[in-house]
Amino acid sequence: MDVLSGILFVLGVGFAAANIRLLVQFIRFLRLRPSALLTWPGPKPAYYGFLLGIGAVLGLLVLYNLAVLMRHPAQLFGETMMLIYYGYGVPLSVQIRRGFYEDGIWAEGGFMRYGDIGGLTWREGPPLTLVLSYRERPLARRLVIPPQHYAEARRLLLDKMKTHELHFTGKPLDLGRHDEREDI
Repeated sequence: MDVLSGILFVLGVGFAAANIRLLVQFIRFLRLRPSALLTWPGPKPAYYGFLLGIGAVLGLLVLYNLAVLMRHPAQLFGETMMLIYYGYGVPLSVQIRRGFYEDGIWAEGGFMRYGDIGGLTWREGPPLTLVLSYRERPLARRLVIPPQHYAEARRLLLDKMKTHELHFTGKPLDLGRHDEREDI
């Protein structure tokens, strides 16, 4: 039982970090929500119902351990952190609206300020995706754009470029005006 308790504790630490990250993201979203320019609901993760089912089973497991087995709550750290993640964190993350805000873009992986964006491009296959790269880091994020918001998203990006909130150095931004003949 000591090995299982150790494994559950380590899992609990990992899930606690994930819970804190989700909570910080949601609080940031609540602060940014009044400055929304163009947003839409975030996509539900694959197997969303299954993830909620895991949360329900973990809730029953924690309740059983407390009420029937009379385990101390401190012994249930790992299970509780997993319950919080699957039962509350996953549904909370779906509430974060993706899209364009006054200060930046909320992509699938989190929020990027306009000043942090070093480049972007469109992937126009299904699904329509805006790929954003960081100015200082070799990291990119993607934002799936619903087709009905495509024209408005392009207009917002062009407006941000005109006001110099979105500024690129080096290779120009490709917003559909790219002539492939220039690549030769």
